[in-house]
Amino acid sequence: MMQTSAPLARPAPAIDCAGVSRRFDRAVALQSIDVELPAGAFSVLLGPSGCGKSTLLRLIAGLDAPTTGQIRIGGRDMAGLPPVARDLSMVFQSYALFPHLTVAQNILFGLSVRRVARAEQAARLDRVARMMGLETLLARKPAELSGGQQQRVALARAVISERPICLMDEPLSNLDARLRAEMRVELRAIQQRLGLTVVYVTHDQVEAMTMADRIVVMNAGRIEQTGTPREIYATPASAFVARFIGTPPMSLIALADLAGAGVDLPPGLSPDTLVGLRPEDLAPAARGLPVQRLAEEYLGADRLVTLRAGASTLLLRLAAGAPNLPDRFHLTWPPGALHLFDAATGRRLDAVSPARPGAGTLVPTP
Repeated sequence: MMQTSAPLARPAPAIDCAGVSRRFDRAVALQSIDVELPAGAFSVLLGPSGCGKSTLLRLIAGLDAPTTGQIRIGGRDMAGLPPVARDLSMVFQSYALFPHLTVAQNILFGLSVRRVARAEQAARLDRVARMMGLETLLARKPAELSGGQQQRVALARAVISERPICLMDEPLSNLDARLRAEMRVELRAIQQRLGLTVVYVTHDQVEAMTMADRIVVMNAGRIEQTGTPREIYATPASAFVARFIGTPPMSLIALADLAGAGVDLPPGLSPDTLVGLRPEDLAPAARGLPVQRLAEEYLGADRLVTLRAGASTLLLRLAAGAPNLPDRFHLTWPPGALHLFDAATGRRLDAVSPARPGAGTLVPTP
């Protein structure tokens, strides 16, 4: 059981990336990244494999250097500074524990290298071991620990350094689903108790949505959108974000496939505009968008129904106890529930916005 702990004495710095790019021979890993990661916040770099999120983390850490652009931590330019001079700690996906050292020795390794006084090491170890629930495991070797315990040791090693910034590269990906859920809660609690500036890399949107103060959604070396979890879910800035965020994700259908629904469309839309619909916003109705039921999945509390509308497919979420659906029926949705995206660029169109109720709202007409 984790114990409470006093916040770090030093104020946490912000991290600012301006025009940061990274090229490897012919490959471009990052393209003109401009983002500020707030002081004392839990910021998540989220995106699919190969999107550049781990590359950006390595640049912040000083493990690699940008091809162009500037990285500032606490207002200080990091150009040419090695990791040790950046006043940060890092937690890796593999935990990076020394198998021949005990838990205590692993946790204290960084302090030993820095020649911190033994009395100070002992005091910090006692405090951090109690915080992480590791008091009874200090004499064990990593091979004698479970995955969750090994992750706690890796976190303890980062926390004991008392650095105001902690970088984490998919630290929970090797754990099973139950342990991941437990560690999400613990990581967030540690960050808040210590006032850390955390930059956390993941491809798991559930981790991002449940832990982050701020999410940076990345794709193909670029930033698609930055915002709070609520902002990104409610108002995705692109079709990519709409498809990537949400379990299940937003359905995107062709504008032409709304033709049979009697929908009042804003003027001037391109025929290939994409229309986004969240599965939880849809409901069966006597009139509206005609659909055909293709498949159905039972998910415990919910049922997820795959539907066809014209040439497009979409998803409907129902409560497990909702009545069974016929093969063909109609869908409706509340005002402000639809999202429009430019099919060519993928960017969001302003004609429909949950932030502007009633402005360009699309609803099936009775």
